[in-house]
Formats: sequence, structure tokens, C-alpha cells
Amino acid sequence: MKTEHVESIATLLKTMAHPIRLKILCLLQDREMTVGDLRAEVKTTNANVSQHLSILRNQGIISFRKDANFIYNHIKDPRILQLIQTMRTLFCTETDE
Repeated sequence: MKTEHVESIATLLKTMAHPIRLKILCLLQDREMTVGDLRAEVKTTNANVSQHLSILRNQGIISFRKDANFIYNHIKDPRILQLIQTMRTLFCTETDE
């Protein structure tokens, strides 16, 4: 793997690694959501959610669309959807152990 790829992947993973941003990405995996929708699920302020969305947007992980007075956020890169699904499969399944 080339050094620039390793650095790019490391930056992406660092961006995703924050607990609130990871929760936002898990939520956005299922559907588009507004800041208000995300705030209700993440249990933080609109300003805090907006700040995290901005970080994710600046890294090209998410995008948005406007519809009247609402801004709907969604995951932009399909590889992120695959990554989140893989993490859910590996770490979020119930076991009988």
C-alpha cells in the first residue's frame, strides 16, 4: 500500500473515530436525516451535531441536499456504508458467550 493511501485512510478513520461522529454515521446508514433528527438520536445540541456534520462533510464522508427549509444529510461515499456494515457485523452482533 502506498504511503499516501495509508495516510488518507488514517485521516478518514481518525475522523470517523469520534463517538458522536460514529453514531451519526450509523444513523445515516439507514436514511437521510436532518440536524434535528440526529440531535434527538444522539442526545446533544443542534450546534454540536452541526459541528460534527461539518467535520464529516469537509472530509467528503457525507453530503446534503436542501428541501425547502430542511437540510437532509446522507453518506456520500458508498465505501463508508460498507465499512459501517462490516463494523456492525463484527462488533455489534449478540453472541451467546
